[in-house]
Amino acid sequence: MSNSDLLVLTCHYWKEFEMPTYLEGLLAPVADEIEAVDLPVSGELPAELVGRYFRNGPNPLPGQDPGHWFGGEGMIHGVRIRDGRAEWYRNRWVKTTRLAGAEYLTDAGLDRAAVNANTNVIRHAGKIFALVESGFPYEMTPELDTVGVCDFGGRLTTAMTAHPKEDPVTGDLHFFGYGFTPPYLTYHRLDKSGELVESRDIDVPGPTMMHDFSITENHVIWLDLPLVFEFERVGNGMPYVWSDSYGARIGVMPTGGDVQWFDVDPCYVFHVGNAYEDQGRIVLDAVRYARDKFADLWGEISGAPNPAASAGGSGLYRWILDPASGKVVEELRDDRDIEFPSFNEEHLGRPSKFLYTVTDSAVVKYDTGSGRSEVNELGKNPGEAEFVRKQDAETEDDGWLMSIVTEHDGSGSELLVLDAQTLEFTASIRLPRRVPSGFHGNWLPDA
Repeated sequence: MSNSDLLVLTCHYWKEFEMPTYLEGLLAPVADEIEAVDLPVSGELPAELVGRYFRNGPNPLPGQDPGHWFGGEGMIHGVRIRDGRAEWYRNRWVKTTRLAGAEYLTDAGLDRAAVNANTNVIRHAGKIFALVESGFPYEMTPELDTVGVCDFGGRLTTAMTAHPKEDPVTGDLHFFGYGFTPPYLTYHRLDKSGELVESRDIDVPGPTMMHDFSITENHVIWLDLPLVFEFERVGNGMPYVWSDSYGARIGVMPTGGDVQWFDVDPCYVFHVGNAYEDQGRIVLDAVRYARDKFADLWGEISGAPNPAASAGGSGLYRWILDPASGKVVEELRDDRDIEFPSFNEEHLGRPSKFLYTVTDSAVVKYDTGSGRSEVNELGKNPGEAEFVRKQDAETEDDGWLMSIVTEHDGSGSELLVLDAQTLEFTASIRLPRRVPSGFHGNWLPDA
């Protein structure tokens, strides 16, 4: 068989059996771990940026089809910055027991260590954790070596969300775990030293997929939404489906108190912005998907896109919840297709003015009071724009945004640094390879 015949057969094969969307284009995984030093820098890196930028995301092993974008093995991409230089880049798979072949579903029950740890990377009480919402966290070193699974001394008996919230005043880390058997939802709190000091079950009617939540100064905010577990789909991608009968509600839980639930229009939320208290009411900003737009998105990232469906469909949304009256006000703030909201987390749970999001080619800054927005059209595909506060910041938005940005044709990636006040270019670090589109990361300054 000639090379041309082989090419024709290969093209015919992929025409008959299309490559899943999560294995091609900007989502296509990389095949190996590499390291590069003395990376080229354009512009000038601020002198006080001394630390590491880490970003997590799914990256299946070569030849592996996880059945869904969310199912790929966790890989962290890291850049070390010091003295105005980008000292190194490296990418490392999180060396979980699943990566070594362990099974999540066993005859003895769930093995919460056998997960892909692919969603976020945080630091709390001096330890770095790779997170995924289906199981236990994995501790990492600053050099991206895997230390091992962590269950906080055996006290954690549920999964841990990939979106914990560290209170900027108390230093406590609030988080939760959800599951597909009762109790479906459990609240947890680590103190500032990293000890698990509180766990309590929260009553919800079924096995909902709760990806994110929020806190205020005195409350925890729950999102009980109609994406629910379906056992028949186990082993076939993500076993969660939209349920019209489940309903949608937001819960307000005072510290040490019971949850008050507010029915809301059916929707799904992957990511919240900030939440805060305002004269007894709770204000929550988030990126919201209505039912039809969520179905389009879920189909696409599951590898089965609907060619007739329009892309995107998210929007910036606000809920104002009044515990005294039991009423809720819902408001669409912006119908632009956005994701990955971020803000100055020194204001987490307290009133804040600015919120940052990304589109498929731009960074957007919102004034959440007036609703006005500013846009930096990059002409490239940005990841989450992480806010980094200046040490001597005089205003809430006095800092930088850091985002891994990739050419739309996949020809290369860079770590971009923007001025968070103006969205103007500050610096960029050319990375030695394309970084697949992924999820969340953080700037971890040196202590």
